[in-house]
Amino acid sequence: MADATAVAAAASSRDPATGLAAVASLRALLESLEELQVRNARDQGWSWQQIADGLSVSRQAVHKKYRRSGVV
Repeated sequence: MADATAVAAAASSRDPATGLAAVASLRALLESLEELQVRNARDQGWSWQQIADGLSVSRQAVHKKYRRSGVV
């Protein structure tokens, strides 16, 4: 599912196959957007603490997740 509007609509489908596929697509989109913004923040000199605060997670959690992805 590529179109974000269609995916969001499909997420409330009464058909579990359609709904679950939409949820999986939304999860992938969310991860992609989060990584994009973490990279953007790091490129602009943000600290891991600032990024963690923006994501409402601990500094350790965000650093661990993105250190493995090569975002430094």
